[in-house]
Amino acid sequence: MHQIIRSLKRSRPSTGLARIAAFRQPHYDCREKADALVLVIYVPGVDAAGVDIETSGPDITITAPRSHLVRANWRALHLEPVQRDYRLRLRLGFSLDYDALHAELQDAVLTVTIPKKSAVPATSVAA
Repeated sequence: MHQIIRSLKRSRPSTGLARIAAFRQPHYDCREKADALVLVIYVPGVDAAGVDIETSGPDITITAPRSHLVRANWRALHLEPVQRDYRLRLRLGFSLDYDALHAELQDAVLTVTIPKKSAVPATSVAA
């Protein structure tokens, strides 16, 4: 006797599962020093000219596009997720001086140093 196997019908299309995000979050380390906060971000394959650092209030967004090489013997090997650009979004707070931040890229390690705001001494009221 033959058995009929029916195909499964999906009730709705699965658009969210098959879609790959345009960016990936890099590995990073956050180190607090007495006078600054140091972010160490690992971004292999990134050129220093393409790194973009944006601040908005207590948030910082670091976008680092990878240099994409297309080889003559290119074949799809499911490497597309690994070759995505990097984007890191962090909420660090209002106690940092974002205008004085310093960034340096060396050997695929992006180091962002953000100094802390100096404490404003309370004004004494003379009687």
